[in-house]
Amino acid sequence: MTAAPIVVVGDSLLDVDIEGDADRLCPDAPVPVVLGRSEHRRPGGAGLAALLAAREGAEVVLITALGEDSSGQRLRALLSGFAEVVRLPLRGTTSRKTRVRARGQTLLRIDTGDGRAWRGPEGDRAARALRNAGAVLVSDYGRGTGETVRHLLTGLTVPMVWDPHPSGALPVPGCALVTPSEAEAAVLCARPCADPEPASRQLVRELHAGAVAVTLGMRGAVLSSRGGRTARVPPPAPVIGRDSCGAGDRFAAAAALALRDGASIQDAVTVAVVEATRFVQAGGAAAIRLPEPALGDRPRTAAELAALVRATGGRLIATGGCFDLLHAGHVSLLRQARALGDALIVCVNADDSVRRLKGPGRPVVAERDRVEILRALGCVDAVVVFTQDTPSELIERLRPDVWVKGGDYTGRELPEAEAVRRSGGEIVVLPSVPGHSTTGLIAAAQEVM
Repeated sequence: MTAAPIVVVGDSLLDVDIEGDADRLCPDAPVPVVLGRSEHRRPGGAGLAALLAAREGAEVVLITALGEDSSGQRLRALLSGFAEVVRLPLRGTTSRKTRVRARGQTLLRIDTGDGRAWRGPEGDRAARALRNAGAVLVSDYGRGTGETVRHLLTGLTVPMVWDPHPSGALPVPGCALVTPSEAEAAVLCARPCADPEPASRQLVRELHAGAVAVTLGMRGAVLSSRGGRTARVPPPAPVIGRDSCGAGDRFAAAAALALRDGASIQDAVTVAVVEATRFVQAGGAAAIRLPEPALGDRPRTAAELAALVRATGGRLIATGGCFDLLHAGHVSLLRQARALGDALIVCVNADDSVRRLKGPGRPVVAERDRVEILRALGCVDAVVVFTQDTPSELIERLRPDVWVKGGDYTGRELPEAEAVRRSGGEIVVLPSVPGHSTTGLIAAAQEVM
């Protein structure tokens, strides 16, 4: 059975890291000179939380405000690769955080953008997404998204995790879990918090929350539950890592996923501490790489894309199939596949190959049109056609790190499994969306003719 999606609500930012070396001081000021070597972009804020949930294999719907400026367009392109985006309008410019880093250390951060969300025509779509959610994660950076849909969040019956920020609104009553940092807890309590334990108990009462977990960085978290005891949740091992950027988003996303899957609050927070620790040890948000070729400079072939991903140390994902009469089940599979790595290549059966597999009446949509439709999807980075009955030969050329298949397959049953193994990859089987199939669409169309 397919798990219900995670719905992430909140303010998305464009995060940019300029990486370089600093070996000398500026001659006219006592500041380091950074020789920039590379520039990496990724979603920040609620967008980062959505990305981290998607990388756990969850289907993600993101309700966020996006602008039409260049930063907003880049952010929208990044987000469309792994989530269904319910886009709210943004007044002003997209928030952008640029960090200048040298040898893994952040030297300077520049924040720009004054945009705020406002209520637009997507209210019905947002309400529908929240009704169908398995869990909701609110990442409120104080830029209006949470306030805009606050009336839709009140009274939800699914688990809701609220990750607050000092400039944001108070969580709605009834959240399953609120996850402030120590500094954020002090703001919410309106007083210094020398001890996070009484602060967490106070916030459970005042916020009418099921539980509050005050995150303590490398010391783990303190958890207080309504009517329960307060407990420390330590990290599984000493935290080694200087860059904790994004750790709070990783914590909140992991907790929301665990609650969606039926975990208790205690178990969800324990899992969240473990995952946030691993995230920091792996380099934090700075270690995330999302290939983003400039507009008009996207690799034109699957081979070029595969070479680019390998050259930049990314994780290449590939999947294959006929993709005849593209439907919502296909799109869900492709979004989830794209979220598993840094780029997705779709291998498509040629027309003759489809006829051999499906019969003389297929494909309904010709090869050229199927390819163009797939290329138009934001979650697809390249499309390639193969003429054989299986994509084994293509897999050995592309050498994907992960080969994704939808349905009830196992690695042994796939005819291309041996090619994946020889190429050093792994197979991931993602569940199909019930009620969506090309065969069913064709049958339904024939009934009404």
